[in-house]
Amino acid sequence: MFGIAELLIFWVVVLIVMIAIELATMGLTTIWFAGGALAAAIAAAFSLPLWFQILLFLVVSLLLMIFTRPIAVKYFNKDRVRTNVESLVGRQAIVISEIDNLQGIGQVTVGGQEWSARSEDDKVRMDVGAVVDIVAVSGVKLVVRMDPQMQNI
Repeated sequence: MFGIAELLIFWVVVLIVMIAIELATMGLTTIWFAGGALAAAIAAAFSLPLWFQILLFLVVSLLLMIFTRPIAVKYFNKDRVRTNVESLVGRQAIVISEIDNLQGIGQVTVGGQEWSARSEDDKVRMDVGAVVDIVAVSGVKLVVRMDPQMQNI
């Protein structure tokens, strides 16, 4: 089987690799596994069985992901500036060319810029002059839905 030194080295290598990947991506994807690897390395240093080290790695990684990820994401992305396209989501636009998903046509204007657009619902056609809400961006097209407040006017 494996000796204490080999298992300790293995978990330290896993820890270093997970931290290196996290530093390279900065996506909060592997940091949780680094925590699990640290816990497993400590267990290896105390000569605990391999099955316990693996279980500890999995449990600690999962617990860190569940309980600390929402907090980390909130503070990690706090100063992130949204790009032009991302900043359009939630805004209103005006249809300048009929939107019909079946025909693959449609344009809106928002903030003085023209964008290709498609309806969120394939069954809904939108006429020129309609006010729509931008709900997403799909490729180079804005995904829109009729503004409920403007439908009754």
